Amino acid sequence: MTYDITFVRVRQGLTLHETLDRLHAGSDPDADPPELRLTGAQRAEWGRILDRVSREIGSVESEEYPYSLTFETVGPPGRVQFDYYGETANIEVAYRHLGPAAPDVMNLAYRIARIVEEESGLTGHDFEVDQPTRTGDPARAAARLSGVSDWARHHLS
Repeated sequence: MTYDITFVRVRQGLTLHETLDRLHAGSDPDADPPELRLTGAQRAEWGRILDRVSREIGSVESEEYPYSLTFETVGPPGRVQFDYYGETANIEVAYRHLGPAAPDVMNLAYRIARIVEEESGLTGHDFEVDQPTRTGDPARAAARLSGVSDWARHHLS
């Protein structure tokens, strides 16, 4: 279980939600994801995101998979994973950050989200607390992360 932040390249004339609806229309949730085929511009976006996150936040471990480009942060305050698909992307944070650990990891996730938006033109939205990442409050996200993590620790262990 992860706390997810979604990014999409909003199509002209559509809202974020309409763009997501069109992207998911007719998709088969049981099918394998499509193989990654990035344009030169998308590869350049990935490079800018990776360089800037490494420079401003610190070390990351990156991998290229058949379906996505991925990096994860290394070290404190916790692991934040970013998956890039070209027209969409997402950030994942594991539900294991409680109390004072939650704000630190969500501040990190939102810093990465804002870098992604600035370097790629993708629009980020945190559906967990229904707020855009560009102007949203990481404290609201941290409260949600901490609450769900606490619930999971007590009910799923």
